[in-house]
Amino acid sequence: MIFTTDHGSIRVNNPIKVIGDRKTSANLRYKMGKNLNYNSREVFEIKDPYAAHLPKSDVSSGYIFALNADFFAYPNNYNHYVNYYRNTYQHGGISMEEMIVPVVTMRPR
Repeated sequence: MIFTTDHGSIRVNNPIKVIGDRKTSANLRYKMGKNLNYNSREVFEIKDPYAAHLPKSDVSSGYIFALNADFFAYPNNYNHYVNYYRNTYQHGGISMEEMIVPVVTMRPR
């Protein structure tokens, strides 16, 4: 019998501004959608979802993932969301805590 945990989470504390349309996903650690506006040096971006074996909702949709302890915040009500989500535990980005899955193998005696 093999037991595993779900994916991990990380405490986020560094907001990254991102702009997207109404169809952009709401997750704080990754965004999927078209017309995403962000600083490409602050995120891990996937412009061709099919090449990464990810679903594609529109012809021009792409993905961005937060790195380390970053999280995404929209410019409207920016300070409110930053204060609300800073120092909370989130998942969906790219960090060691989220990518490594601990596994325990148990055998009966």
